[in-house]
Amino acid sequence: MTTTSTAPAVTRTDPSARRPPALGGFSPTVLAIEIRRVLRNRRTLMFTLIMPAVFFLLFGLPQRGQELPNGRPVTAWIMISLAVYAAMVATTSAGGAVATERALGWSRQLRLTPLRPAAYVATKAATAMVLGLIAVVIEFAVGAAAGVRLPAYVWLLAGLGAWLGSLVFAAFGLFIGYLAPAENVMQFMGPILAILAMFGGLFVPLDVLPHVLQQIARFTPVYGVGEIARAPLTGDGVSGAALANVIGWTVLFSLGAARLFRRDTARV
Repeated sequence: MTTTSTAPAVTRTDPSARRPPALGGFSPTVLAIEIRRVLRNRRTLMFTLIMPAVFFLLFGLPQRGQELPNGRPVTAWIMISLAVYAAMVATTSAGGAVATERALGWSRQLRLTPLRPAAYVATKAATAMVLGLIAVVIEFAVGAAAGVRLPAYVWLLAGLGAWLGSLVFAAFGLFIGYLAPAENVMQFMGPILAILAMFGGLFVPLDVLPHVLQQIARFTPVYGVGEIARAPLTGDGVSGAALANVIGWTVLFSLGAARLFRRDTARV
């Protein structure tokens, strides 16, 4: 009597037939990990969340009692401007963190995973925007605690303007992160942001600058965000030039970051 055993058939799956991950691999779990990792960085917390609040206490409080032409407090103008600055520093630093991952070779490893490039960039941008939102909330909380009083709609619209406008700098951070080496990226981004804030009308009103600098300022990435965020306070309305400024720079930095990302991940 003989016994015949049959081995189970092995089914081979064509790799090309595998389903891509949902949303290209974008995952709330990965996003939460990224946010926690950024918040554990003490240097990031110091320069993006604490220093702008300290600046308000140093330069905003001495202006208490002064008013804008519409009767609103000057301290509110300073608070909103510094909220924009805090958000732009926060989103830029979070986006620029990709430089470290590039140095470690992580971005090239992504070519071996199902994660789509767009999902990876979206995760970084979302992380930057969360950090930017925290920065705006902290700045506004410090301003309120220091005595800034505004109608509720001004708080809401100015906060949204400062936060959503910081998307420009999330894209800027990604662009710089793929352009500069990791060991240098944060060293020169800080001074660049400070210069942009100075000549973009965040630290001082544009009308106190020479006429030539006023015209140059309108083409900086900071100008549009600052104008939009302060519009609910000043009552001047949002100009088409400010909107075009924000949209144009966001598109430019986003396209640049996407191109550099594809070039970087192609080196496998």
